[in-house]
Amino acid sequence: MAVNTLPQSTDPATLRQAQKDATLRPRDLADQLGVSEAHLLAARTGQHDGHSVTRIDPHPDRLMPALEKLGPLMALTRNDSIVSEVTGTYGGYRAGDHAALVLGDQIDLRIFPKHWVHGFAVEAETKQGLRRSFQIFDAAGDAIHKVYLPLDADPTDWLVLRDQLATGNTSDTLDTAPREAIEDAITDADKVEKLRSEWDALTDTHQFLMLTRKLRINRLGAYRMAGEPYARRLPAAAFGQLLTAMGDTGTPAMIFVGNQGCIQIKSGSYGAVKPMGPWLNYLDPGFDMHLRNDHVAEVWVVTKPTRRGPAVSVEAFDAKGGLITQIFGHRTADVDHNGAWMDLVAGFATAQEAAE
Repeated sequence: MAVNTLPQSTDPATLRQAQKDATLRPRDLADQLGVSEAHLLAARTGQHDGHSVTRIDPHPDRLMPALEKLGPLMALTRNDSIVSEVTGTYGGYRAGDHAALVLGDQIDLRIFPKHWVHGFAVEAETKQGLRRSFQIFDAAGDAIHKVYLPLDADPTDWLVLRDQLATGNTSDTLDTAPREAIEDAITDADKVEKLRSEWDALTDTHQFLMLTRKLRINRLGAYRMAGEPYARRLPAAAFGQLLTAMGDTGTPAMIFVGNQGCIQIKSGSYGAVKPMGPWLNYLDPGFDMHLRNDHVAEVWVVTKPTRRGPAVSVEAFDAKGGLITQIFGHRTADVDHNGAWMDLVAGFATAQEAAE
């Protein structure tokens, strides 16, 4: 991949020229320039270099319900280490001040509206044709969620929605806030027994984060504190091996990929893992996932009790303590696990133990 050596600046003309000359993907270019990805889009507000960028109202209550009319779309959610791309429809939107849901055909989202701060409707000329998208960013200008219209789709409803959501703001500059620091593991040795006791009393996985807040620790800190049988650490290499095993066995599972503003969940079985440099990829019909395997620093097998049976997850964290992704067994209406997933994880963990 070519490397662009360009000056750090939020000057719109400088950013437009950098994008015109760039060979990097927008996120990588933004990192190299020392700006956010949203700064790059803001600089192209209006018509520039084959791009049309319109500022839109980013609130999910306006955008999400309207997307269902557009038919099949590609939903993209990512963080620094993993990207999830799911094709489906945006149905079943449920609003909420703290958390909202999309429960459509294939597209399954958990949305945290306070982080949906900057929005853009984008038309970009590509080698494949004109690509249209809605793109949402947080206060720091980092991507929260993107929605892509298929290249061969009729754009009429997309254009109508763009105009309905347009704010009228034509500025090519953007005010952003500093990024929130990634929180490393927070532990408290005096609370280990309290944690284990209340962990045993959990009846729903959503209660777990409430428990960590109550004890003034965090997710990774809780895993390190609790130890087995609640949480068992595996070697970092185990996560890529697990993805490969999932593909080889066709074991149904739920892959959670998220950031502070959106979590995207893909449920089902997966094809073979395709490595490419540091990336591990699922390239399945209607679903692509790209993981920077070299970012995985800690892997945990976690068991939480629920009313519907044990919920077992395998979770990957980066070197800073940030959650990369979680994988759970594919759930049904009756249970929070499935036998194939439980057998796979149990056998995998045993094999890892034997190798240590």
